[in-house]
Amino acid sequence: MADVIILGAGMVGVGAALALQGRGKDVVIVDRGKPAGETSYGNAGIIQMEAVEPYAMPTDLGSIAEIALKITNDVEWRFGSVMSQTRALWDYYRLSHPKSHRQIARTWSQLIRRSTADHEGYIAASQSEALIRREGFYLAYRKQDSMKKGVAEAERLHRDYGVKSTVLDAAALMAAEPALKPGFLGAVHWTESWTCASPGMLTEAYARLFQERGGSILTGNAHTLCPDGSGWQVDTKDGLVSAPRVVICLGPWSPEFLARFGYRVPMIKKRGYHQHFTGGGLKLPIMDKANGAVLAPMKDGLRITTGAELTGVDAGQKLNQIRRAERGAREVLDLGDPVEPKPWHGARPCMPDMLPVVGEAPNHKGIWLNFGHGHQGFTLGPTTGNLLADAMDGQSDQVMEAVSPRRLV
Repeated sequence: MADVIILGAGMVGVGAALALQGRGKDVVIVDRGKPAGETSYGNAGIIQMEAVEPYAMPTDLGSIAEIALKITNDVEWRFGSVMSQTRALWDYYRLSHPKSHRQIARTWSQLIRRSTADHEGYIAASQSEALIRREGFYLAYRKQDSMKKGVAEAERLHRDYGVKSTVLDAAALMAAEPALKPGFLGAVHWTESWTCASPGMLTEAYARLFQERGGSILTGNAHTLCPDGSGWQVDTKDGLVSAPRVVICLGPWSPEFLARFGYRVPMIKKRGYHQHFTGGGLKLPIMDKANGAVLAPMKDGLRITTGAELTGVDAGQKLNQIRRAERGAREVLDLGDPVEPKPWHGARPCMPDMLPVVGEAPNHKGIWLNFGHGHQGFTLGPTTGNLLADAMDGQSDQVMEAVSPRRLV
């Protein structure tokens, strides 16, 4: 019998497994596929130390109109998906207003600002240094008024949270990134964030480290979870696995999974797309503000990632965002040809209050939760893993109270 079963082998699940293992626990990860098979593979590969405030829903009428009329490329939506998430989206809108958002950011920022330190030891121990650059990324602007607002925002984040950045004009940006054609007016260079040449490979490296330290990763279906005496058991290809505690790290699949236990989880699922191209030549990722996309140099090619699409997890692909992002990228880069025949897509698990859910389930002893990281599962996997391990050891503080699953009931 193990001490803990982790359901889910993405960055959040693997981060929790390593943290618990580091506290002396015998841990087994169970997943239906291989580690990093979903969103932990497909993101932009940035450990975002600058993202001290969670992504809020726009609350001004102009921005809402742009989303409703599909003018902006930041958000795509489908009518049925919006209607099915009306309550969650209303709560997200309500909590995105400045007063509530500032309060949420007090907790969120404490998680974000420790993220690189929480990754650091695993990067070294898994011998993954070759995947990591510690030089930040660029948030680039094509319009003067947008850049002015961006620079003011960078100054505010430095004043309020100590986030470091530098401002580059067009000439300085093109000198730093010689592959760029004219098109950007300048950029904010977020200098403290780290970037990864393959987020999937990094997650896999962490998973191998977990195995090298004595952990097991088994193939199985999370939906076979059932009580086993005073604990829980899951069926795997290697037989039944039992433990007193099980941790649900199933990302966007967590609400459906937990519904069978009577929990109603009001999650908003924001789909993102990516596609790789043979050209590019960038040194560091560029977030293209005007096109709601990130242009990230990866081992597989230049990866273009999109903003958010409000749609079902199993819905067919809608390629408006990725194609607009591609057209914008071709204006400033020799992009080359697509590497894959069609884009990849995955879902981000976003809670209306923009905070992850970390801690023991309120009505079931031994079921622990660790999901709802929104856009930052890759950034925060090791951090919430350590938070979870602290909670299992009986520790508590204001951050743990804020992310507690008790808010679900």
